[in-house]
Amino acid sequence: MNTIIKETITSVLATIVFAVVLCGLYPLVVWGAGQLFFPHQANGSLIESADRKIIGSEWLGQNFTSAKYFQPRPSSAGTGYDAANSSGSNLGPTSKKLINGTTKSTALPGQEAGTFIPGPDVVDFDGIKLRVLSYCESNGIPYELIQDEKPVDPKTFKTDKGEYDQVKLIAAFNDDAKPLTIKPGSLIPGDAVTASGSGLDPHISVRNALLQASRVAKERGLSDDVVKGEIAKATAGPSLGILGDPGVNVLTLNVALDKLTAQ
Repeated sequence: MNTIIKETITSVLATIVFAVVLCGLYPLVVWGAGQLFFPHQANGSLIESADRKIIGSEWLGQNFTSAKYFQPRPSSAGTGYDAANSSGSNLGPTSKKLINGTTKSTALPGQEAGTFIPGPDVVDFDGIKLRVLSYCESNGIPYELIQDEKPVDPKTFKTDKGEYDQVKLIAAFNDDAKPLTIKPGSLIPGDAVTASGSGLDPHISVRNALLQASRVAKERGLSDDVVKGEIAKATAGPSLGILGDPGVNVLTLNVALDKLTAQ
């Protein structure tokens, strides 16, 4: 009986000691060391805007749509760069959906069984070909549309307003007999048209950033050299100096440009 009591007391004391050390002292020491030596990183690597408001973190990408901003890579996290829903597309390099894109109908069930209210088809997944086309259009990169080994007039796939009919394009991309392809005049970086595994990657390649530089410079009324200088400042080298390629942090770059043009 005495043995049982002693072992029980020992177990209780050990639990209390380990709880204090591992759940109290150890986290406190780690937190204190982080605040002392790495306060910026320990507090989330937060970024402030020109008016000193916290707008994000260096380690979480954000979506930008305005032409005056550098665009991040595509994202499959939720509706795009949703930090609460990190995910990739899970599509392999040979996936027709990934390459050509897909559409879906917006028809709704009618009042009578088996009937439907007609609705237009819309883009379900854009695909790499459409992304390449959009990237070229946005950044002034020349390209050709090729079908049946012959150049195609882009007007064939445009609306009366002069805008591309994306549903019509995707249908042509998926034409098994005569698939439509796009031939850009410049090599498009892979990160410009593919999503990262997390959907939250804050970096793009240096080449991707340089291809966007002229557009951003024009929209902001800056010289190409000034914008390229900001790209260099926002470029991080390979991890540990040898792992991976240099990357440009899109959020820090766009914030730096906002601060520059606000002066």
